Amino acid sequence: MGRLYRPSYTDKRTGETRQQRVWCVDYSIDGNRTRVSTGTANLREAQRFLVKRLNERGRGISRRDLEKIRFSDLADLIYADYRKNARRSTARLHNSLARLGSFFDGWRAVDIAEEAMDRYVNERLDAGAAPATVNRELAALRRMFRLGLRARMVERVPVFDLLTERNVRKGFVEEPAFAALLAELPDNLQPLVETAYVTGWRRGELLSRCWRHVDFTDGWLRLEPGETKNGEGRQFPLVPRLRVVLEAQAERRRAIEKRTDRIVDALFFHHEGRREGEPIREFKRAWKSTCRRAGCPDLLFHDFRRTAARNLVRAGVPEPVAMKLTGHLTPSVFKRYAIVDESMLREGAEKLSALYAERAMPERKVVSLDQ
Repeated sequence: MGRLYRPSYTDKRTGETRQQRVWCVDYSIDGNRTRVSTGTANLREAQRFLVKRLNERGRGISRRDLEKIRFSDLADLIYADYRKNARRSTARLHNSLARLGSFFDGWRAVDIAEEAMDRYVNERLDAGAAPATVNRELAALRRMFRLGLRARMVERVPVFDLLTERNVRKGFVEEPAFAALLAELPDNLQPLVETAYVTGWRRGELLSRCWRHVDFTDGWLRLEPGETKNGEGRQFPLVPRLRVVLEAQAERRRAIEKRTDRIVDALFFHHEGRREGEPIREFKRAWKSTCRRAGCPDLLFHDFRRTAARNLVRAGVPEPVAMKLTGHLTPSVFKRYAIVDESMLREGAEKLSALYAERAMPERKVVSLDQ
């Protein structure tokens, strides 16, 4: 299969025959003989080099082929992977690859190693990028290499050291603040926001709901398998507060359909104007202006997800059930959302005080210090 050897040479000064310190390999596969230096004088490292080369050639991979692979080739792999698996975060991937491409475009894959990634990270941080943003970009690059390894386009996946993220939000909405927000919201956004406040579902999940996903008879709002971030189906019971919101929305729908003779299929739609009955797609500007007027300019729509998780915990809903309702796969992520704030701690202290008040305090013998 192959052998290790150290080439001989003649010393021009003494005329003696000597051996080089660096080991070389001599191997043949399918009648093609190859001789190449290992680049090392260590015998064990040279043996590993030979085994690695034999494995590469046995799988039909040559060093020349590996050196032809570029960053753009790996990018094509991850785009194909996202299309094949119908992943929902294509926009984020596109942004990550655009940032990566501005640095690594034209690079050979074999040259993208740990040192190069450190330079990339430092450059992105110096440009003001948040650690979480850089981590998403590194995650995309890591996925590219893993796909490349599976496709035998790279020989190894570099070590990825992700940055520490300290930007975990703790935003949530108390009932008085939520009432103030509703009062400032346009009429067409109020049903959407109230549903988000109760269910904790993501914005995209709610905006994609149609009337076929609402079951007033059995009392469920549904997400079908494949429509969620984790791919699993989900349903939320029509608790009284949610039922009132959706029944009012159904009345608006019937009125618009009767007046315009058009079918309104979307669950959340524009109530009036030239876009009356059309699905709500984007409301970024309206959201920002409303939050400013309501006195909560930093509020995110995603904060309703944290609020719903916390409210479920407050209501005493068991954690596995609450996770099913909100769509969290792991307890660690759910606990990060179900934030225990000062008001919850105060509620706990009041419950503890009430418990002690119900019990008779035992008599204690007072011991005098003078005895």
